[in-house]
Amino acid sequence: MTHDSILEPADFRAPAVLLAGPVDQAMYASFRDQLNKAPQEGLCVVELSTLGGDPEVARMMGEDVRFHSDINPGRRIVFLGKAAIYSAGTTFMSFFARENRYLSRGTRLMIHERLMNCTLGLNGPLTTCIASVEAKLHELQASIAIQNEGFENLVRGSQVTIEEVLRRAPSNWYIEASEARSLGLIADVI
Repeated sequence: MTHDSILEPADFRAPAVLLAGPVDQAMYASFRDQLNKAPQEGLCVVELSTLGGDPEVARMMGEDVRFHSDINPGRRIVFLGKAAIYSAGTTFMSFFARENRYLSRGTRLMIHERLMNCTLGLNGPLTTCIASVEAKLHELQASIAIQNEGFENLVRGSQVTIEEVLRRAPSNWYIEASEARSLGLIADVI
């Protein structure tokens, strides 16, 4: 089996890493523990089902996949999404090379913009108020840049343009597994 060959259903019989639930610090700890115990050579399947969670935790998990793939080229780490891969789950999937992304039948991806919920209170000298507004603006700009990096990772090598993602993400874009395959976002449906 080469690193870019299409896998068969039997290849997913016993995933090395099983994750379900919110993408949070507890999932990250479980992910790290299971990944460290997984075989260091050959196929390593990471199975996930999630309604979303913390995008920064998803990015940490993704960076771990990237790091482990770089330091151990004899190991093929593959993503298998089951049932629902929403929000932070899609962010995590974006760290896997397109040829290493699989979804089970009927699974839905959900892509949306990052969310922010805050109240900006202005109180004090005017120059301090301007600094507070500028700090919040910088936070928004950095968050958008990070979000768009993830979107670009997701669509790289597919038929989906970054412009389409940016147009559809504000209203939650749901993509069924077979559509994800036809758009080139994943390698195959299992």
